[in-house]
Amino acid sequence: MRGRILFVVGLGAGYVLGAKAGRQRYEQIASAVDKMWNSPAVAKQRHEVQHFVETKGPKLVESATDAAGDAFEKVTKRKGSRRGDHGSEVARPEDL
Repeated sequence: MRGRILFVVGLGAGYVLGAKAGRQRYEQIASAVDKMWNSPAVAKQRHEVQHFVETKGPKLVESATDAAGDAFEKVTKRKGSRRGDHGSEVARPEDL
């Protein structure tokens, strides 16, 4: 309960201080963030990340899907029994 009270007090203090700073300070901060976001260095990095996701993303998804399928097969593989080590039923892929 104490944590919640401190959180609410922190929100209130942040709101009051933000309101005191006013619209002008908000505009200054927004302008600085916009300059940084559109700076050549950041724009270059954004472009490189976008290119990586477009070119490597589908292969990464395929690899992750294959690995998950292999893991699922290993987990569901049974040696003569349809029950797990603790006596509980193990779901078969065809049952899902």
